[in-house]
Amino acid sequence: MFNTAKFERLANFRIIAIAFAAFIFNTTEFVPVALLSDIAQSFAMPVSQTGLMITVYAWIVSLMSLPLMLITAKSERRSLLLKLFLLFVSGHILSVIAWNYGILVVSRILIALAHAVFWSITAALAMRIAPKGKQTQALGMIAMGSSMAMVLGLPLGRIIGQWLGWRTTFALIALSAFVVMLVLAKLLLHLPSKNAGSFASLPSLVKRPLLMGSYAVTVLIISAHFTAYSYIEPFVKEIGGMTEGSATVVLLIFGLAGFVASFLFGRIYRFSPIKFVMSAMGLLILSLCSLYLLSGYTALMLILIFVWGIGISGLSLGLQMRVLQQAPDATDVATAIYSGIYNVGIGGGALIGNQVMQHWGLGGIGFVGALIGVLGMGLFVLVHLRYR
Repeated sequence: MFNTAKFERLANFRIIAIAFAAFIFNTTEFVPVALLSDIAQSFAMPVSQTGLMITVYAWIVSLMSLPLMLITAKSERRSLLLKLFLLFVSGHILSVIAWNYGILVVSRILIALAHAVFWSITAALAMRIAPKGKQTQALGMIAMGSSMAMVLGLPLGRIIGQWLGWRTTFALIALSAFVVMLVLAKLLLHLPSKNAGSFASLPSLVKRPLLMGSYAVTVLIISAHFTAYSYIEPFVKEIGGMTEGSATVVLLIFGLAGFVASFLFGRIYRFSPIKFVMSAMGLLILSLCSLYLLSGYTALMLILIFVWGIGISGLSLGLQMRVLQQAPDATDVATAIYSGIYNVGIGGGALIGNQVMQHWGLGGIGFVGALIGVLGMGLFVLVHLRYR
């Protein structure tokens, strides 16, 4: 009994360490959203043009997730994870010393390559090392780490960037990643690849309509979200008339909502998956529709941001769990595709938001995002009714 308790405690420490890794990877992916104005100013560029670095990062992840996953499918997982961290840290060092915008983009590409493999293997790895019967909770813990990036990582990154410069933010991310790498090197055991899948798995996955439907819905829903969220910092300042401090609070509240969504996912999802996903979609669409309408009311905007955060975080978790359940025989390959698809949505949303800003104005990003969200909900209902 003592050995069982000791094993569970050690397994929990490993999950917590991976959750910290998820926190760091999510922080660096989205921290440019919080620092976009500062980065643009340092390179004397317009915000709309600088925002394309979000699209480049996301599309590198989307294009490279599956190829890199297939290349590393047979790699031992502990060693692979540590190598990813070395690449991740190196990319951030280059970000710190970037002497022009092009070099900054190159550094972000290096980080994106590490990101592509990390999120391809993390969900399956967490469920694999979790104590028996606690796989859902393990995935929820990883999601909680991701959400803490919004609660703590983005606001803190923004504050540090404003006080000490955006380069300092990237330097501290590199230092944090190096520390977590050392912890993982100590805690993780030798982990041979297992049920990762291979190129031969792809024809089988393509023949699963529910899985393909989940991928298609993910593209639309994440595009809907990032059409607005990619430019939430300039939106709340220019359209909502909020101060710099209020813009930071918005990011904090959004992340806190993700933390709440992770808790709800761990408690509710398994009892009614479809209702959970549909409810989260409804919250997302309602929030995007109301974004401009409530922009002049600070208190209502903060409530709206909280509801929006619960919706998109719950959706991300629900859709990822559906992918894992629909491809138990090729979890890493299926997750790699999901990660790639997810980042197509991020990049697509950032690009759509950019075009909306240029042609219709910043105030229209919520309405366009809501329209894309409605398409995603319609597709989800159609696939569910057809293939349930």
